[in-house]
Amino acid sequence: AQSRRELRRSISGLLAKSTTLDRAVRNELLVDQAEVELLLPCRIGDYSDFYASIFHATNIGSMFRPDNPLLPNYKYIPIGYHGRASSIVVSGTSVRRPVGQLSPAEGSDSPTWEPCQMLDYELEIGCFVAGGNSLGNPIGLDSAEEKLFGLCLLNDWSARDIQKWEYQPLGPFLSKSFASTVSPWVVTMEALAPFRCAAFERGASDPQPLPYLSSHANLQSGGIDLRLEVHLQSARMRAEGIEPLQLSTGSSQNMYWTFAQMLTHHSSNGCNLRPGDLLGSGTVSGRERDSRGCLMELTWDGDLDHPVPGSQRSPLELPTGERRLFLADGDQVILSGYCQRDSYRRIGLGRCVGVVTQSVG
Repeated sequence: AQSRRELRRSISGLLAKSTTLDRAVRNELLVDQAEVELLLPCRIGDYSDFYASIFHATNIGSMFRPDNPLLPNYKYIPIGYHGRASSIVVSGTSVRRPVGQLSPAEGSDSPTWEPCQMLDYELEIGCFVAGGNSLGNPIGLDSAEEKLFGLCLLNDWSARDIQKWEYQPLGPFLSKSFASTVSPWVVTMEALAPFRCAAFERGASDPQPLPYLSSHANLQSGGIDLRLEVHLQSARMRAEGIEPLQLSTGSSQNMYWTFAQMLTHHSSNGCNLRPGDLLGSGTVSGRERDSRGCLMELTWDGDLDHPVPGSQRSPLELPTGERRLFLADGDQVILSGYCQRDSYRRIGLGRCVGVVTQSVG
């Protein structure tokens, strides 16, 4: 941690002096972003995705279990699953619609093999691990912050119909592993220090985290005040010169679990995390409808106070008159995020962009 802080201070100092450097030196050290191809920010060895937004978990649970949306473990344990690192791609990479097994149609006993019809995006935050730990040696919550390198934007594309058929009893598999998109650079935790905030305020009736997931420091400053946005632009909108439509805004303050808690829990059984591992927050959603972080939620007619069965949906209408329950071929999804506070420079996380292309096979 100390070496990366020293490197950051050196780079910041150099950039601060760049106005006094002669043009030749500036041209040698700095490259126009428009002239470069941005790649994945690091070699990602492992990827685990969590379910940290309680509003997302409650919305999804309400669609299928209106009387019991949250399972008993949710408020005790950061829920997650092991994702596929090999299919993580950088922003700007097109995403091919997956083909897979879909659940049997009404009146049939057999599943079908066809292109996904319920393709969705998920507005997430990614957090890269620094340092890691050796096998069998957990990372305590007091040490977890030192193991968090920085944040990026993450779109964990989801094939909802494939997911519906496969997720029981072991959770998502092919519905998630076909592609996940990240923004091309990482904003370090040191740069985000002015925007740290208290962890999510739990309800009076909520249980407190078990001791290994609880500390005063995490409670006081484990959160991050990060604003998130989702825009969508169909192929027709692009052809007609229509700007992307904002679908929702969100906030990382709606995460029930902090990244430090996620990392601590991940390693609590002795699992060894390594530099460059990626942790995903899970879909970041808020209480209001316009803060829902995926189409599965945005088009759902229910809400937290008035849940309805999951099949009751209303499509979104685009400026062209096109309607969407889920993503169509040619749709471009744009995630963006930034931190902003008086007396500090606004810090952006850039954009995380992907265009859906037609399936093959």
